[in-house]
Amino acid sequence: MDPTRAFALTLLRAVFDQHRTLEDALDRLPAGDARDRAAAHRLAAAVLRRTGTLDAVLEPHLSKAPPDAVRHILRLGAAGLLLLGTPPHAAVGTSVDLARAEGLPKFAGLVNAVLRRVAEGGADMLAELDSPRLDTPPWMWSAWGAEARAIAIAHQSEAALDLSLAPGAAVPEGGILLPNGSVRLPAGTHVAGIAGFEGARIWVQDAAASMPARLLAARPGERVADLCAAPGGKTAQLACTGAEVTAVERDERRLGRLRQNLARLGASVTIIHADAAEWRPPSLFDAILLDAPCSATGTIRRHPDVLHLKRERDMAALTEGQDRLIAAAAAMLKPGGRLVYAVCSLQPEEGAARTRTAEAAGLSPVPFSAEELGGIAGARSVEGWLRTHPALWAELGGMDGFFAARWVRK
Repeated sequence: MDPTRAFALTLLRAVFDQHRTLEDALDRLPAGDARDRAAAHRLAAAVLRRTGTLDAVLEPHLSKAPPDAVRHILRLGAAGLLLLGTPPHAAVGTSVDLARAEGLPKFAGLVNAVLRRVAEGGADMLAELDSPRLDTPPWMWSAWGAEARAIAIAHQSEAALDLSLAPGAAVPEGGILLPNGSVRLPAGTHVAGIAGFEGARIWVQDAAASMPARLLAARPGERVADLCAAPGGKTAQLACTGAEVTAVERDERRLGRLRQNLARLGASVTIIHADAAEWRPPSLFDAILLDAPCSATGTIRRHPDVLHLKRERDMAALTEGQDRLIAAAAAMLKPGGRLVYAVCSLQPEEGAARTRTAEAAGLSPVPFSAEELGGIAGARSVEGWLRTHPALWAELGGMDGFFAARWVRK
């Protein structure tokens, strides 16, 4: 049995059937060849990214709904055939073998017949489908407004690997320096293969994700907090400014990752294990970065499981939590202190709608200038906030979706 397909099926079952994140499922895979794991992740991600389209291609060939495991196997085979260029004999054969290995031998004939038909006519059918719409949950599409189609098209492609560099760190070989100072490497680049990564002051961070910490503009000697700090990319940025940084993280598992990342980078940071909505500092801060927990719809290119795990009904609890964190952060600021609030979300209710909470907490808006957003044309909203999405910088490979706003305490 092909270990890549077996691992990919495990990943799909984790997301679709157990409602676990793809990242968590990948961490729990049995030990195996790193290349098999990477290939399985790529295959599973292709299915998650294009589920609506793949199901539309498969449906005409199914007289009744198959068991979930069989449907996942068919999706994997169709993704190989239509999206990843797998030769038909390999895509069909490995899928049939997988059905047998999974204790589903009576469905092996169905898998074989359906995928052979997909190999013969699937590409023509694919060309006739409105894939961006099929692959996007209706509630997300509606919320994205006029940009919905461009965003959904951008989601069809795997994201590039972006890096942030500490002052003085060299641009890795093959990297392209982006206008905002990030470095971009081609999609599929393995971090472990970047020369000097383990010893260099370099960390993985999407170009858009690097903007909130830049916009906080921390200065040497300032007391600065990074609330909800894991995995630590923004914390590392703040530490590079010479500010006195306190990183607060509630989740114990993510806290371990935060510690590891900051230790690798040699960042001098005070780390606090606490819920930022309830924690109170011994003295007030000059500036705070709040990268709040959110729907993460801005990261779908990197985390296509978001398309299947997030629901519209989740939004009320998320925005309630964001409001609690904004109010708590406001209370931690000195008079005149500044707060940058950010979310990796494309949903408007997690972005500009939260300004009402900030103003009720005694904060005044300070819009970003076009110069502060340098190099990201189209990223400044009418209110003066940062609003990025995956279709921006299309000629450079896009970017994650982020919202950021800045306020000062009266």
